[in-house]
Amino acid sequence: MSTENTNLTSTNDSASIESAVAGNYDFSIGDTLKEGWQQVSGLKRPFWAAAVVVFIFMLVAGLALSAIANVLSLTNGTVGLVAQLLLQLAVMAAIYPFMAGIAMLGVRRAVDLPISYQEAFAYFAYISPLVVAGVLMSILMTLGFLLLIIPGIYLSVGYMFTVQLVVEKNLSAWQAMETSRKAVTRHWFKFFFTLLIMGIIFVLSAIPLGLGLIWTYPMLVAVMGILYRDTFGVQQAE
Repeated sequence: MSTENTNLTSTNDSASIESAVAGNYDFSIGDTLKEGWQQVSGLKRPFWAAAVVVFIFMLVAGLALSAIANVLSLTNGTVGLVAQLLLQLAVMAAIYPFMAGIAMLGVRRAVDLPISYQEAFAYFAYISPLVVAGVLMSILMTLGFLLLIIPGIYLSVGYMFTVQLVVEKNLSAWQAMETSRKAVTRHWFKFFFTLLIMGIIFVLSAIPLGLGLIWTYPMLVAVMGILYRDTFGVQQAE
């Protein structure tokens, strides 16, 4: 999704969101996995190109920020520690737009829109709601796992579309979290078993040398895009 998608038509988005929250959608686990595998052929190259670019970018940024923090710590120990903490938080914040870009590769592939590795850099305008959503989800899911584990599992699945909703539907962090949770709850077990099966495929593909991940990583992204499309629809495709 390019920057031209920032302003989306609110009427259709609202209708699709209301429909999803009401549970007016359905999907087949088998068909979803099958379609996800079929979409790997058009997704694998841009996905891995984006992944490599993001890895290099984050590596260089991390090394540069670490060097700056070390220099500051030599000058003033206290200032150095504070600077290092702030720089680490900055790196973590930068990860979320990249995550959105990777997720939207799957969404765009699901509706046959053009995709490119540049998608990974298209969502820095959403850094604030993405970071807020990331922090809130981390806190709530951690609390959920501490409370007999089951609430944590429920929220982990329920919040699965938060990032996509922030950048594709222009929702705030909390709106995206709650919209995702309410919609997913309607068919929670279907989502859970789809992700479970995909997780098993993912783990098996890593044996013995991890070469299978070349295909299963893009497949996971494709499956997530298909599930999002079938749940909320994609405004750009309309």
